[in-house]
Amino acid sequence: MPERSTDLKSHDGAMSRVLILCEYPTLFGGEMSMLATLDSLQTAGYRPTVAAPRQGALANELLARQVATVEFEVFDNKGNRRSRETLRHQLDTLIDQVRPDVVHANSLAMGRLAGPVVRNRRLPSIAHLRDILRLNRAALDDLNCHARLLAVSHAVRDFHVAAGLDAQRIHVLYNGVDLQAFCPRPATGYLHRELGIPPESPLIAMIGQISLRKAQDIFLMAAQQVATRQPEVHFLVVGARYSQKDESIEFEEQLRAASATASLAGHVHFLGIRDDIARLLGELTVLAHPARQEPLGRVLLEAAAAGIPVVATRVGGTEEIFARVDGRATAQLTVPDDPQAFASAIEELLARPGLREQIGRSARRRMENTFDARTAGQALVAHYKNTTDGWLRGQ
Repeated sequence: MPERSTDLKSHDGAMSRVLILCEYPTLFGGEMSMLATLDSLQTAGYRPTVAAPRQGALANELLARQVATVEFEVFDNKGNRRSRETLRHQLDTLIDQVRPDVVHANSLAMGRLAGPVVRNRRLPSIAHLRDILRLNRAALDDLNCHARLLAVSHAVRDFHVAAGLDAQRIHVLYNGVDLQAFCPRPATGYLHRELGIPPESPLIAMIGQISLRKAQDIFLMAAQQVATRQPEVHFLVVGARYSQKDESIEFEEQLRAASATASLAGHVHFLGIRDDIARLLGELTVLAHPARQEPLGRVLLEAAAAGIPVVATRVGGTEEIFARVDGRATAQLTVPDDPQAFASAIEELLARPGLREQIGRSARRRMENTFDARTAGQALVAHYKNTTDGWLRGQ
């Protein structure tokens, strides 16, 4: 397992080494949330090393930040997942190489993988629960091997405690967002010019991986209803499909077919993956997020931080994000799988610019009060310290 960046064997005794385990090479919510805490970890005296696939957007970002990395490939060259036994053996070897003081599995899957390894090595460890997934008894046992489990919302914690995870181990740690990178900014019209559409056209965007769970189908159903009454509106689908399952491929095909119907033709734009989300948000009139399930949507945090009004569904941790501020709404929330209700919420915001402005301001304040990346990083530092201190007391 070749290492990149710094020599991990040279260790300043004043610093604590943390090994962070990442499964995918992408920069999705879990990876972005992890990256947002690194400055706080380093300031507090932790020296992070990230185990991740050698190539991809995550590796490139870590290299740009000069963060120490070691190669850890969950999938082989054909895209098949390596056996759990093989991966645990590789992780065991990697721990010998890095010699961490604490191990942090950055996802539920990596938490399950690492659990028996860190238990056998008698290493203090944390697993991050960023998903709401049904788990079998073996998975629950693997996760319960960790000294501490971090859930990204109370909804995630409650779900997994009900399923059988040890309630004493699970703590809620909200993800944080960089409030300087994601902030209110005046629209420049660059997106309208890029798309060749009139500068006065409202832009309604959905940002996220194309999947049944994210519910782009509901977005386009709602778009059809909005477009019949307000044909000047344009709709953006930002993101890509990663699943190669037949149902996922068919889902994307259905979305593209729906976008070509008479009421939407020329008004739906599939933008794929973008690296300008912070800037793009400032061009939007509304961010739409009709997800069927959402542990704690990162794009919701980013849009709120940018002061962009959001229409979303009451699922998972979304209501925790959009708690009222001084009695004022911070988003428009609807029930899931109801395109008519979703369309009505969008139309209300389109018709009431004063409401859009109020919601945007209140959402920004909500982010400042609760979801600042610095706050999340400091809280993670406290969890590391409590985990290692508790571990030492138990030895």
